[in-house]
Amino acid sequence: MKLIKIIFSFAFLAFSFQSKGQVKKVLADKIVATVGDKFILKSDVDNSVADYRRQAQGQDNITIPSSCSFIEGMLIRKALMLQAQKDSLNVTEEEIENAMDSRIRNYIQQFGSRETLEEVAGRSVTQLKEDFRILIKEQKLADEMQQKIVDKIKITPNEVRAFYNAINVDSLPLYESEVQVISLVLHPKANRDVEEYVIQQMMGYRKQIEAGINTFDQLVKLYSEDPSAKENMGQFSLNRNEHNFDPAFMSGSFRLKEGQISAPVKSKFGYHLIQLLSRSGDDAVVKHILRIPPITNDEIEETKHFLDSIRNLVVKGKISFGEAVNKHSDDDQSKFSGGAITGRDGSTYVNIDQLDKDMVVEIKNMKPGDISQPQVYLDDRGRKTVRLIYFKEMTVPHKENLKEDYNKVSQRALEIKKTKALQTWFKEHVPNYYVYIDPEFNACVELKDWNKVANEMAKEKAY
Repeated sequence: MKLIKIIFSFAFLAFSFQSKGQVKKVLADKIVATVGDKFILKSDVDNSVADYRRQAQGQDNITIPSSCSFIEGMLIRKALMLQAQKDSLNVTEEEIENAMDSRIRNYIQQFGSRETLEEVAGRSVTQLKEDFRILIKEQKLADEMQQKIVDKIKITPNEVRAFYNAINVDSLPLYESEVQVISLVLHPKANRDVEEYVIQQMMGYRKQIEAGINTFDQLVKLYSEDPSAKENMGQFSLNRNEHNFDPAFMSGSFRLKEGQISAPVKSKFGYHLIQLLSRSGDDAVVKHILRIPPITNDEIEETKHFLDSIRNLVVKGKISFGEAVNKHSDDDQSKFSGGAITGRDGSTYVNIDQLDKDMVVEIKNMKPGDISQPQVYLDDRGRKTVRLIYFKEMTVPHKENLKEDYNKVSQRALEIKKTKALQTWFKEHVPNYYVYIDPEFNACVELKDWNKVANEMAKEKAY
């Protein structure tokens, strides 16, 4: 089986809103592939291609996979799912419910409201969840089976060296200069008098709404400082079991009754006026107005002074920079990366163009090992923030080698080893299941091995 990107570039392939209705409308619908007792309809494939194309609109350099690729992905998923059932692997109803709830929340976020989602889908949220239930269970069982197959696969240093030595020297990737940078971030705290002034303003907003002078939406447009307010009018779909939102914001939201507006709620982002639009169990839809108490130069200077005292302790060797980050940083990501700037692959070595422009300007005048003076900059929410920057290391442009790039080589070797294990597993196990591929797809390169199994089974049946 050709499984180079095995599972699953096309996860939840059939999650097109049109699929359920179209299955009934398409007169020439037919089974195009079968593995075991699980079949794939042509409408499933067509709807998946159309849905992928719709989601890719406006994105650059996106290649739409062929129908053959979608069928391959579906067959892989179903084969793994069947084996998971045979091996008595289990997915709980709670896991399925949580996955369905997450999927629905994403769609509500995408379309702006529950009502719009239901209008576009032509089905209620309850019906959509039922549509998704079987597919989600299949996907989760397939994931469990895949994990079982590759879970114990490890890579040894000798295997990494052998993998690296087998690469043609001319094929080794070239790496640009990369930097390792750690930051200690502090958000200046607003003066208490300023905070109280903002709180009183927000209490005034609530009175305006209650008196019918302004609507919540009008006040969102006028006053909310949430960057996403223009797109979603301050509306969010919440689930009590998720941890993406600030705990104070979540707590304030779930204390409300439908239609009720909260008193100002303080979170790490500022103060919120929250209105509960609807609630069903652990799910809620809310709107909010965010106000961020302004920071004066006094607070900024106070924060800079505090960071300067930390810098002096680090320079004198009384505390390490990492310890200072763990103890003082206001950056949520610091708890996962120790304050290091990380790339998309999680590496702490990044190209300089992955740093924000203020950091780039700062480190141009630094040498590896230097710690900057406190720097004031605007964070991704437009807040004035202060940080120390530790320019830990800088690599020189080079061809990939084991000394500098062992982790990258090791990860690549491990993924290839896992892929080979999956290929071996499929060759051994797929012939144990009945496989059928419609002749229309005999020419699909992606389905070559599946067609081979199907043809052998057809010959055996003929005899």
